Amino acid sequence: MSKFNLPENKYRAVVIGGSAGSFQLITRILSSVSKDFSLPMFLCLHRLKHVRNGFVEALSIKSNKIVAEPIDKEIIKKGAVYLAPANYHLCIELGNSIALSTEELVNNSRPAIDLTFETAAYSYKDKLIGILLSGANKDGAYGMKKIKEYGGLTIVQDPADSLINAMPLSAIAATQIDHILTIDGIVDFLLELEKSYKLT
Repeated sequence: MSKFNLPENKYRAVVIGGSAGSFQLITRILSSVSKDFSLPMFLCLHRLKHVRNGFVEALSIKSNKIVAEPIDKEIIKKGAVYLAPANYHLCIELGNSIALSTEELVNNSRPAIDLTFETAAYSYKDKLIGILLSGANKDGAYGMKKIKEYGGLTIVQDPADSLINAMPLSAIAATQIDHILTIDGIVDFLLELEKSYKLT
């Protein structure tokens, strides 16, 4: 029996958002899942817009998977890890592709977690898992609400476990969150997902 009551073969993507205090958490997640984890993962992290080099490399060093910044209209592949590029919004399009844009800031951010989450929710509906980590503003709360509305699974880092808890608290206030977990709990969830699913 799954600890998290995960339905077999349901989910098709994982989207993760974070800001201040989340970089080490992302590296922990990426170092925990195996190279065979077959769901695509989309990472939207607040980052300095003028620093374009080194971020992907730093994540990749700790990861069992290749982390890449996608190009506009790139086709989504199973098991790939996509990181929103600095100063670009990353959106998921119907038809299994990624769109990048330099439209205005959302929540004073570009990339904006809300945009990534909302477009992923619209594309994947109830087959999406959304995870929101530590951060200092409310970006991601609306996106988590949309994931919930479309039937996806919502997870936030436990505010008591967060370096900066404004982001998790905003999501908890915005919608009914399915799981509030420590970073260890989030890793356990992903390992359970990987172990108990016959991912196709």
